[in-house]
Amino acid sequence: MPIIEVNHLTKEYQLGHITSLKENALNTFRRLGGKPVQKREDFKALDDVNFTIEEGEVVGIIGHNGAGKSTLLKHLANISKPTKGKVIVRGSVAPLIEVGAGVNPELTGRENIFLNGAILGIPKKIIQQKLDEIIDFSELEQFIDTPVKRYSSGMTVKLGFSIATSLDADLLIIDEVLAVGDLAFQRKCFDKMEDMINRQGKTVLLVSHNIRQVERLCSRVLLFDHGKKIVDGEPYLACNAFYEQSDEKIKLQTLLQQQSSNSNSTISSTGELELLEISMLDANGHKIDRVNYLSAVTIRVLFKTNEELKDPTFGIGAHTPDLIFVAIDDSILSISETRVISPGEFQVEYHLSKMTLLPGLYALRVGAALKDNDRHLFYGENLCHFQVYSDTLSRSRTVNQGFVSFGGKWSIDNAKNILLNKQDLL
Repeated sequence: MPIIEVNHLTKEYQLGHITSLKENALNTFRRLGGKPVQKREDFKALDDVNFTIEEGEVVGIIGHNGAGKSTLLKHLANISKPTKGKVIVRGSVAPLIEVGAGVNPELTGRENIFLNGAILGIPKKIIQQKLDEIIDFSELEQFIDTPVKRYSSGMTVKLGFSIATSLDADLLIIDEVLAVGDLAFQRKCFDKMEDMINRQGKTVLLVSHNIRQVERLCSRVLLFDHGKKIVDGEPYLACNAFYEQSDEKIKLQTLLQQQSSNSNSTISSTGELELLEISMLDANGHKIDRVNYLSAVTIRVLFKTNEELKDPTFGIGAHTPDLIFVAIDDSILSISETRVISPGEFQVEYHLSKMTLLPGLYALRVGAALKDNDRHLFYGENLCHFQVYSDTLSRSRTVNQGFVSFGGKWSIDNAKNILLNKQDLL
């Protein structure tokens, strides 16, 4: 029997419930005149959602902001009631949905441990046995008898996570709150969750924008969009769909910024060099913004200088939308002879025989300097967004494994076969 059943779950909210005096007066006159009162359409945070979760499953819930993830978790934790449909949860629930959830700020950390245990129906004797373990994991020994209202948000999360994972609840629900803790504690939390999953067989629901961790921890992933469940299955299927959504959203935002001349590019220049245009070309010389993995591509940069430049060098690199630099090359070793560029427009091209960046969305960065004194003339980031795609490689798989392919060749020699071949020669 499933530990969770969600049947036709719908949650609606009224938007614009507070109205102005003018709207109130007009609505009053409409009622007196027998006319219908103008109402805004209800917002569906969840729209006819159906799924079940078996005991011991580790399920990730992903989606963009406003997709309905946190609203769903609040229903599973019995914090919110549905407008329509039904949610059945069999067993005790330890929710960690938002900073401070389940923690009383007026009580001390120690008192909150006993309070949460009592809510879960755990005997006081058992809680006493686990007390040292919880306090040790939270790293709050010095503050455990201090009221929680004096804790920082990170300390509150540490206490809440320690309580939720140490007390024996049947279902653990974790939202994005782990992002509040420091990196060392986040690592500690993920190790704890892996232990709960692999050794204890706990049922876990994990909501996170850290898709790599979701893929690593979860055996199944639900993707939500505008309150609807659109993918339910293997992690790579849901995560690939999420990446495709993200790529399209970023490309649309970039296009709108370019059209409004409100570019998010970061440029610094001495004024001696001006960037006029940057583009990517396929093997036929056509401008593109989608590059097939391992295909040839040319990056063309058009500059303008108002003065003579003696022996300039150029660099071109790529980075992810969140500014992780993944590749770079410069012209220092490729162009050995001294060059002098006269005032006016000139063009720099960089030719790649193979695009070895793995499938995903990237942007170009460009730099220029004088070779003799290494004086920087120009530097820019987020200059040109492009997407690397592949019909054979999974986007989800490549994100877990890195950004760039080595591009080498494999060979496997079986020692037994080699020995047999040598014997044949004899």
